[in-house]
Amino acid sequence: MTERDRAAESVSGAGPRLTHHDRILTDIRDRITGHDWPPGYQLPFETRLAETYGVSRMTMNKVLAQLTREGFLVRRRKLGTFVAQPVAQAAVLEIADIAAEVAALGLDWRFDLTDRTLRPPLPDEARATRADPPPASVLALRGVHHAGGMPFCHEARIINPQTAPAALDVDFRHVAPGAWLLREIPWTSAQHRIRAVPATGSIARALELDGGTACLEVTRRTEMAGQWVTLVTQTYPGDRHELVAEFSPRTEG
Repeated sequence: MTERDRAAESVSGAGPRLTHHDRILTDIRDRITGHDWPPGYQLPFETRLAETYGVSRMTMNKVLAQLTREGFLVRRRKLGTFVAQPVAQAAVLEIADIAAEVAALGLDWRFDLTDRTLRPPLPDEARATRADPPPASVLALRGVHHAGGMPFCHEARIINPQTAPAALDVDFRHVAPGAWLLREIPWTSAQHRIRAVPATGSIARALELDGGTACLEVTRRTEMAGQWVTLVTQTYPGDRHELVAEFSPRTEG
């Protein structure tokens, strides 16, 4: 059975009370949730879909727009329409292992190290470490986490060689810096800063986003016994990550 025949059968086989719009919505949702169209799958172009389902391009556009609002699809200018990656959740007050986050989505994880340098800290980095005096040098790392073959998170990190001297000998092409630090350095305190930012420059290119696309930026500083260990900024495409916090009512004493 051809793609057109399957689409026609799906549309005609739904109940008579459903509109073409609703029937197509149901069919595409089923293909996505049933993994016939997995995350990252590129849909045929809108005109081809309209022809396949036997509807006008306007109707098809409305269907795709609704599925995009619902989070099933991502539409990228000049590239086309893709099945969205599942949205990863992370607890606001936890230090999460990104590889574990991706695995929880049922996707393959990969980290690509793009830059590794031992250098003096930049002025804003020196201020953010809150070290007095500022460190003479930091191990600066940049890379991209991938989920299911698509960019998931851009990471820019500096590590304090004084509190984590073993990091200087680690090949972070084979282990992600965050996973190594979680395993090797018993951090005692952490501070998170979370904000919305537009994708720009090298980060937009690394995440394969149009300039100005909304992103979630999480900056974290960790300490061990009062000495800073690492300062990391992780930038996620806004439609692929969310932070979750749980609260309990305060017990009055």
